[in-house]
Amino acid sequence: MIFIKEEFGISDTQQEVLAGILNLCALVGSLSAGRASDYFGRRYTIALASVLFMAGSFLMGYGPNYSILMLGRCVAGIGVGFALLIAPVYSAEVSSAKSRGFLTSLPELCIGIGILLGYVANYFLGKLTLKLGWRLMLGIAAAPSIALALGVLTMPESPRWLVMHGHLAQAKKVLLQVSNTEQEAELRFKDIMIAAGINENCTEEMVKLPQNNRGEGVWKELIVRPSQSVRWMLIAAVGIHFFEHATGIEAVMLYSPRIFKKAGVTTKDKLLLTTIGVGLTKIFFLIIASFLLDKVGRRRLLLISTGGMVCSLTVLGFSLTMVHISQEKLLWALALSIVATYTFVASFNVGLGPVTWVYSSEIFPLKLRAQGASIGVAVNRIMNAAVSMSFISIYKTITIGGAFFMFSGISILAWMFFYFFLPETKGRALEEMEMVFNKSYSTNAVAETDLRQNV
Repeated sequence: MIFIKEEFGISDTQQEVLAGILNLCALVGSLSAGRASDYFGRRYTIALASVLFMAGSFLMGYGPNYSILMLGRCVAGIGVGFALLIAPVYSAEVSSAKSRGFLTSLPELCIGIGILLGYVANYFLGKLTLKLGWRLMLGIAAAPSIALALGVLTMPESPRWLVMHGHLAQAKKVLLQVSNTEQEAELRFKDIMIAAGINENCTEEMVKLPQNNRGEGVWKELIVRPSQSVRWMLIAAVGIHFFEHATGIEAVMLYSPRIFKKAGVTTKDKLLLTTIGVGLTKIFFLIIASFLLDKVGRRRLLLISTGGMVCSLTVLGFSLTMVHISQEKLLWALALSIVATYTFVASFNVGLGPVTWVYSSEIFPLKLRAQGASIGVAVNRIMNAAVSMSFISIYKTITIGGAFFMFSGISILAWMFFYFFLPETKGRALEEMEMVFNKSYSTNAVAETDLRQNV
């Protein structure tokens, strides 16, 4: 952003649009990805996402003018929509219940590693000429896109997608690959067949399933006439995706150089170095979260995480307000702003960040999963775009400190929503989620699950 503005002389509004357009296009991608993944399979949908990433990166790296840069962002955005939907869904469907939290959080961890690599690459590429530096920053993303496309060739298809399309022999073969024991594979295979409406004693290699078992007509079951449990799942998925970005993480990740500049950091090198600190903090706490998800549980991590976000956002709002009203440079306020920013990133990434993707990809029934999760991702992208495209305008209206006080208030609402509407899903098989989201569900069900695992 720093270098693009310098070369093209674009306004703050154009910067906001350039930042946010990716997420609006990701909205289109995520809504398309649910249907595509039900039709083509989870694996080929990942391959399609990588092709879109590659094309977008080439266009942005070429970037002779603002219009081509916008086109590249749009193409990459559609790829982002595909990837954000399919990565956690695929991970959840190949994982066993006891390790699903860890494995499904890995896409979010890898996104964090990608962001850090972006910050580090920006620091070194920023030393190149103006015309070359930022183009390499954007164009170099084509390299991992090619690696992803090749890597898909070695990946097995989701066993749940295979069962949903009647490929029972292939599904069983994959489950034997991704399970710890043959007995575990057999148990998971039977649970999936029952969920798909197939007799668990069926020995055929291929069966023909009704159209509505293969992703057809799911919108009616999700939106028009949902059951009580599906309605609750949809509220939970939409709510957690809404609050993930409404609490301000995109403002910090995308505009951290502006925040630090407002706090008192002045040179470009120092601004880029402080953003590397944001990336390191993100990865460190995502790693911690990956190991805690299956031990502490999704719900408890969410509540701890959101509580930490409320505190750090309040402190950040206070310190930036003090810098704003002071006539001289306040070193203590600068230090407090940096610490509060890092604390906010840490709090977000130890809970709300990874849990959002784990939770929304695991709660829906098999035939509703991809398209149900796509609704959550669509809301996620809308909120991401809303924050990234409006943050500059908001802080110019109510001051940058006031903007973070606003995010703190939204975080309090988020904590209340998670407390009242999100039940614990730790250790539950994907095929048991409808029972978890039933009003009659109680803590006794959790005890039963723990007993089953111990047995």
